[in-house]
Amino acid sequence: MDSQEDQYQPFLDGQAHEAISSSLSSDEVEEILACKPVPVQRYLRLVGWESRLLWLLSGASIVVSICNYMLSFVSLTFSGQLGAVELAGASIAMVGAQGLAYGIMLGMASAVQTVCGQAYGAKQYESMGIICQRAIILHVGAAVLLTIYYWYFGEFLGLIGQSESTIEGAQNIVNPLASGHDVFWGAFVAHWLYVLLSPSCKRTWTGFTIKAVYGIWPYFKLTLASAIMLCLEIWYCQGLVLISGLLPNPTISLDSLSIWVKSVIYPFFSSYSRDQHLMAHHFSLNYWTWDIEFMLGLSAAISVRVSNELGAGHPMVARFAMVVVIMTSIVISVFLSAIVVIFKVGLSRLFTSDYEVIEAVSNLTPLLAISVFLNGIQPILSGVAIGSGWQAVVAYVNLFTYYVVGLPIGCALGFKTKLAAAGIWWGMIVGVVLQTATLIFLTARTNWNVEVAKAAERLKSSANEEPLDESNSVC
Repeated sequence: MDSQEDQYQPFLDGQAHEAISSSLSSDEVEEILACKPVPVQRYLRLVGWESRLLWLLSGASIVVSICNYMLSFVSLTFSGQLGAVELAGASIAMVGAQGLAYGIMLGMASAVQTVCGQAYGAKQYESMGIICQRAIILHVGAAVLLTIYYWYFGEFLGLIGQSESTIEGAQNIVNPLASGHDVFWGAFVAHWLYVLLSPSCKRTWTGFTIKAVYGIWPYFKLTLASAIMLCLEIWYCQGLVLISGLLPNPTISLDSLSIWVKSVIYPFFSSYSRDQHLMAHHFSLNYWTWDIEFMLGLSAAISVRVSNELGAGHPMVARFAMVVVIMTSIVISVFLSAIVVIFKVGLSRLFTSDYEVIEAVSNLTPLLAISVFLNGIQPILSGVAIGSGWQAVVAYVNLFTYYVVGLPIGCALGFKTKLAAAGIWWGMIVGVVLQTATLIFLTARTNWNVEVAKAAERLKSSANEEPLDESNSVC
């Protein structure tokens, strides 16, 4: 922390609190929140201040999240126009190959959000460049391993019994992904040019340095925990949808789940059903994914806010930011859930005219409404965890709630009762509810002053030029 704390005049005396506006600094807000009780009028104005920051940060994140999703969606759209085999290959490539890489790489990147966000809040700008270089080293290593998996993706599909035509189609799509396509390389070049040329990055990027090699082990542990945490979340939902293909009537089950949950899963289970009439329904744009993509933008915003404030030594502001974004997301989720319930038949008819599928989707509407509401809380808490550096703890929580509890319950309800696809979804909801409740409990009991101290220690370790001891672990 620098001496700027002594340079502002806090809004605490007389009529000063009437002047609360977007020009407030975090130092001033921290001091206001520390003086309890905070008057309701002043508190509401602080909510407006925080909301403004939230939407400034989340707006771009939401757009990027949706655009990334649309890349896959548009690719599947054109693949479906080429034929059923091409659609099957594209589906498997997107879920089995790209989905795996997405979970690993995005999870690893969340470690950058944690440490760089806290470094920015602490005004340790040079440390951000060092952290970025460590991330580049680890991501390149992971990319090499994933590239090998991409090259032999066809052999993997053969082991799980896919047809030769499907394997050929999938491998043809995966091969270009192994080296990246024009869109990703273009984004890579654009980002690098911005980092190198933008005045905003002048203090954060000072060139490559050997410092990035030192202390990489504790950062690797945080990166590994981050990847595991996110992969357990992504693969849980995908796995339950894939399991639905083993139900007695996989066509209707997969269609109803695909319209609400995932797109284009049917080709995985072509050996169970040869009905081509419903193939197109798996290509439908699903509402659940739209909701998730939107909430992921808010999740990224709260991750930045929490990490910045912890790094700056503002525990009260970090907690306040968390409360504001949770309340905001709950309001949005209630609105979206109401839309799903009110227009359940109309939304289904956008993608299919088949009566059986519409009826199955309608039966799942209450489950979707619950899921949409949970999406307003669970991703936000994950964002708080990333901003605070709790990835290792959340990874254990995800493993237990999703795979020890949720998955077995879903399989039992789906295969041992008449609930079928609804039973599998109930299992997913049980896992998400338990995970959300656990994170709420952990967050409510958090001592944010202790988290500030942990953030300072994490930054000390990350900026150290010498090899780090195990006692300085970033977990």
